[in-house]
Amino acid sequence: MMTNLFSTFDPSTSKHLALNWVSMFLVIMILPMNYWILPSKIKVTKNKLVENMTNEFNSLLKNKAKGLILIPMSLFTFIMINNIMGLLPYIFTSSSHMMFTLTLAFPLWLSLMIYGWINNTKYMLAHLVPVGTPNLLMPFMVIIETLSNMIRPGALAVRLMANMIAGHLLMSLLGNNTTTMNINLPIIFLIQMLLMLFETAVSIIQAYVFSILMTLYTSEL
Repeated sequence: MMTNLFSTFDPSTSKHLALNWVSMFLVIMILPMNYWILPSKIKVTKNKLVENMTNEFNSLLKNKAKGLILIPMSLFTFIMINNIMGLLPYIFTSSSHMMFTLTLAFPLWLSLMIYGWINNTKYMLAHLVPVGTPNLLMPFMVIIETLSNMIRPGALAVRLMANMIAGHLLMSLLGNNTTTMNINLPIIFLIQMLLMLFETAVSIIQAYVFSILMTLYTSEL
């Protein structure tokens, strides 16, 4: 009875993998980064990324409200996390569907348009006719600029969706076909690793493009 009772404290509770000692590091893993003497590589990379993106958005927003920068920063972070999470196995890639991308693009674009037309009506009307347009072409330019303005949320949504679908299809096709080809395992592994690095870069770039284009639309307000 004593042996069975104290066997619950035995660290080797599993024949294949013992995770008992992991509990020693749980507190260290969840410890806030502010209490670390030296910042980790992940924190340094994150801080550098946030600093660069903040400077980029500040240069685009110029004299806009300071709190407005939280919108593109949050948008960039949210899309980037969803894109990268979609690269992991058995995780649903939400950013590869129109429902996700259009839900992000349309409300933001519509809110910017409503704010601009209510508060800066003359400025919004001036954007419909570019500088130096001949008088004869002004009615056509108004129609063209209006249509180009209306398709912006659809263009943003399709761009993000198409790029994420293309990358995942490429990885899926190459992953299925390499198993049937007479290729050595190290070559297959190298191809998959290169594709994973490429898709990680695409995920970050697409989040950057989406947030930058949405920020550029604020210059017309």
